Amino acid sequence: MRIGLGINYAGGFKEVAAEVADLERAGLDVVFVPEAYSFDAVSALGYLAAKTERVQLASGVLQLYTRTPTLTAMTAAGLDYVSDGRFILGLGASGPQVIEGFHGVPYDAPIGRTREVIEICRQVWRRERLEHRGKHYQIPLPDGQGTGLGKPLKLINEPVRERIPILLAALGPKNVALAAEIAEGWQPIFYLPEKANDVWGAALAAGRANRDPALGTLDVYAGPALAIGENVEPLREFIKPHLALYIGGMGAKGKNFYHDLATRYGYGAAADRIQQLYLAGDKDAAAKAVPDELVRDVSLIGPAGFVRDRVAAFRESGVTVLNVVPLAGSTLERARLIEALRELC
Repeated sequence: MRIGLGINYAGGFKEVAAEVADLERAGLDVVFVPEAYSFDAVSALGYLAAKTERVQLASGVLQLYTRTPTLTAMTAAGLDYVSDGRFILGLGASGPQVIEGFHGVPYDAPIGRTREVIEICRQVWRRERLEHRGKHYQIPLPDGQGTGLGKPLKLINEPVRERIPILLAALGPKNVALAAEIAEGWQPIFYLPEKANDVWGAALAAGRANRDPALGTLDVYAGPALAIGENVEPLREFIKPHLALYIGGMGAKGKNFYHDLATRYGYGAAADRIQQLYLAGDKDAAAKAVPDELVRDVSLIGPAGFVRDRVAAFRESGVTVLNVVPLAGSTLERARLIEALRELC
């Protein structure tokens, strides 16, 4: 399996770039740059392209609603150019809290918009004169909706690749089926190998049934926290606030994708309790309510033998990339964790 890592979006680009260069030498295959309501991901990706040589650079993820489809395609082509063909376009719908709460854009039709954005991106990369008549995007604007001066255009530059790999972050059955049908990669969150087929198996099968063979095999990117060594199990407690934030705080009751996922994993009662406590403002109690077993099974935290067994479970469930979160306090320690994981993969 390949090894990936997401940078901290709260940090500075210069410090991160120096660390990524060290991790690249330690065997890192992919670095993900997130985009929440932080610095934009594109600036960091361009900076990293100039400071690295081999590692793939992925947006993790560009939010679907915050750029026009053609700007997304232009940006991906530009990043692929400056990185000499190392870019992966990670796309995701995010959620209403960020899209409506921070960007002020309606959160609507994520599945339909995702399909059309990808169709448009691939047209742009093939340098076709762009004409798209979809439900959500009309390019050029039809008569009566604009000045009438818009004519089909094609990208001026020659892209490095006419098919830049696309990775979709998806959780719900319809979104997951779409990823399996039209994307090169799929990125779930809080991936639990033993439950993955129960939760996503039918959706993945439905998508793969309609998949273009030219896309190749679907890459699956799991994102476990990582700590390898004797007596590191107490570090699992650091994962609980993060899980509580998503299960309890990312949305209202009935509109929280992550609560739904925990429920489908078999932790419905715990998910309800976490959400109740989190929405009441008791974040500490919400974190304590996260089941130990859930933390253990979605993470790679333990002795080398335990981690080796968990890596095998991830592989057997279909994971091709471990996009890890190293629990370490320094660049050197994180590099050592990547090296140790490489030996176990």
